[in-house]
Amino acid sequence: MRILVVEDEPLFADSVAEWLREAAHAVDVAYDGGSALERAAVNEYDVVVLDRDLPVVHGDEVCRTLVAAASGARILMLTAAADIDDRVAGLMLGADDYLAKPFALRELGARVVALGRRSRPAVPPILTRAGIRLDPHRREVYRDGRYVPLSRKEFAVLTELLRAEGAPVSAETLLEKAWDENMDPFTHTVRMTILKLRRKLGEPPVLLTDAGVGYRIA
Repeated sequence: MRILVVEDEPLFADSVAEWLREAAHAVDVAYDGGSALERAAVNEYDVVVLDRDLPVVHGDEVCRTLVAAASGARILMLTAAADIDDRVAGLMLGADDYLAKPFALRELGARVVALGRRSRPAVPPILTRAGIRLDPHRREVYRDGRYVPLSRKEFAVLTELLRAEGAPVSAETLLEKAWDENMDPFTHTVRMTILKLRRKLGEPPVLLTDAGVGYRIA
C-alpha cells in the first residue's frame, strides 16, 4: 500500500514511517498540512495517517479537503485529545478511524492494514490465487504450502498483483504503490523485482508478463 504520514513532530513522524516501511508499505511523510495536500494532489494514497493538530493547514481542513476531493484514501486521524467529543468530531469530518496518542505502533500498523482492506473494491484479509497465500498482517507468503521468503519490496509488489485478481498491473502502478516519492521512475527497479519474485515463487510459473500492459498472476 501507499501511505502518507502527516505529523508535525519529525522524529515521531519518521519513526511511524519506518515502522510502516518494515511492514512492506511505501510511505511518504509530510510535516505540515500544506505539504500533505501538495503530496495528495500528485500521489494516489491508500491510507493517510493524519495528525489533527498541524501547522500551516490544520488537520481538520486537510481531512475535509481529502474527503471532498473523493481521493479514495482512507484516513486514520491521530490526536492527543482522547475524549468522546473529540473522537466524534474527527469521525464527522470524514475520517475512517481515530487513534489517540500515545499509542502502540503495532496497533497503528494493524489499523492501517484494516483500512487498506476497506478500499474499493474491498480486499479480503488473506489474499489467495494460483496456490499463493499472502497474509498482510503476518507478512507471510506460501506457494502450495511452501513458505516463500520475500524482501519488503517483493512482498509489496506481490500484494498489489494479488489485489488485482488476475488483471494486469502496469509497472507504473507498481512503482506508485510499492515505492515512495524518492524513487526514480526511470529505473529498472520494477522489472528486477519481478524477476526475483518470479524466481522465488518457483514452478510452474504463475507471474506472467503481458507485453506492453503489465504483470499479472495467472
